[in-house]
Amino acid sequence: MPTMSHSSPSLWTQLPQSRQSPCDRYKHACCSHDGNIYVLGGRDNRCLKDFWRYNVVCNEWTELSCTGEAAPEELEEHSMVAHEGFLYVFGGLLDSAYTQCRCVLWVFDIVKQRWVQWQGKTSSPQIQMPTNRKGHSAVVIGSAMLVYGGFIDMKGSSQDFWSLDCDTMAWSLLSDSLQGSLGPGPRHSHSAMAYQDCMYLFGGLKGLREQRDFWRWSSTNHMWSSLRTKSGPSRLMGHSAVAYKDSMLLFGGGESQSSPKNCLWRYSFTTHTWGQVATLPGSSPPDKIHHCCTGLGPSYKSNTSSQSSNSGLHPRLLDDKLRPFKNKCFPAPPLTFLGSEGAIELETFSLNKCCSTRMLSDSKEGLMGKDAQHMGNCLTFENKTFRKQWGCTEEDLLNEDIIQHLPDMLLVLGGRPCKSHSPISVWQMTLTDS
Repeated sequence: MPTMSHSSPSLWTQLPQSRQSPCDRYKHACCSHDGNIYVLGGRDNRCLKDFWRYNVVCNEWTELSCTGEAAPEELEEHSMVAHEGFLYVFGGLLDSAYTQCRCVLWVFDIVKQRWVQWQGKTSSPQIQMPTNRKGHSAVVIGSAMLVYGGFIDMKGSSQDFWSLDCDTMAWSLLSDSLQGSLGPGPRHSHSAMAYQDCMYLFGGLKGLREQRDFWRWSSTNHMWSSLRTKSGPSRLMGHSAVAYKDSMLLFGGGESQSSPKNCLWRYSFTTHTWGQVATLPGSSPPDKIHHCCTGLGPSYKSNTSSQSSNSGLHPRLLDDKLRPFKNKCFPAPPLTFLGSEGAIELETFSLNKCCSTRMLSDSKEGLMGKDAQHMGNCLTFENKTFRKQWGCTEEDLLNEDIIQHLPDMLLVLGGRPCKSHSPISVWQMTLTDS
């Protein structure tokens, strides 16, 4: 398989998790918002309904409430997206017969940290709405959540294409099974991601057959286009895709439940070509299927008008300030990302075994020592320009310089194979190109 000539290798590292963390799982849902990762449901040896928030800087998990009338039940193969301070969870219920009288949508208020009754936000009666499904995809473009396909009990793979207006909470059907063969057709266990004003969909299952076709849907003209390339990933299902700079990263999946892969592919929206991303020597990505991927850092910033759907960043960047750091990958040989004048290095993440106090240096020198002390049971930023050594307190993590300038990284959470009753598997991938 060809490697990309314009892409540097990737560095993969596993992030050890503490006991206070969700169990390993697959067929779950996750998304990022303001530097945190949210994980909901999935399966280990049973269907789960727990809800967690992962603070990447501190490498710390917090279990959130998933009870009450507005909270979802046990879910698997559902979707979750973030938009303007809310998480939107759709589908995944085990008992689809129960959902004929209501829409399988749940909304979590991130600021208030509680599930809310979304029906109360609508100003017009619902005329039509989608029923329960699994293995569908959901992305955010503008103020709309777009839901494609999925597996519907007794009906099989669906090609229904729905849009939810997050401002009015009104559903609209963009296309259904009665509108011919235009577009990807019936599909589940595929991947989808948003870039600028388009949604890109790859592979999945059409009935019982794995696919490797690639499609683009434009929100401008509401039309599907088939993207035909000479090379690219093989037939896949249970994989994941995210936007990275001017390209799409596609990871994992397999041709069957029992054949997970660890290939990382990159599709360039500029050259319209696929390439497999090489890994650094000694850096081995995990074989995963039915996992979740999410990107953090400015290069993963969403290119749709929804600022928080994929980026995990605050929408306002401090363009008039120096970036606090640039990436430096460890434990590989020094791979310094060279930036503009005045940029500084970050030892991306380093685990610490103790958690005590936060150190603030008010030294007038303005520079920290080269061997600054790392403290706290967290993944600590070593900042060689600021006069603070960032620890794990809430006050520090609210600082905009930490949230806005997270280093670029792709996190892979969970997936098969998984270990029952073990902490969730979390892998970090960093590309060495600047």
